Amino acid sequence: MTDIAVTSPVERIARVLAAEDLSINGEGDDASAGPEIDAAWRGEIGRAIAVLKTLREPTPEMVQAGREAGGDPAEVWNAMVRAALEQEATV
Repeated sequence: MTDIAVTSPVERIARVLAAEDLSINGEGDDASAGPEIDAAWRGEIGRAIAVLKTLREPTPEMVQAGREAGGDPAEVWNAMVRAALEQEATV
């Protein structure tokens, strides 16, 4: 079963973008960037929306993965996004 997120996709993406800039796990140098991310993520909402807009049109690989996942919308979405991530190597 696929987990169902509690926060909006815009917030989650914005937080990841902020963390990428601040956290040592990304491009930053802060080993404990949680408070800074909490303060900064709202500034990334515009970029987060831009990222989400790119996911409106699935690739053929995403469509196929969705078909194979079956009828559960959460499973279909998860399968389609995983297929999109697997295409990263083709960029």
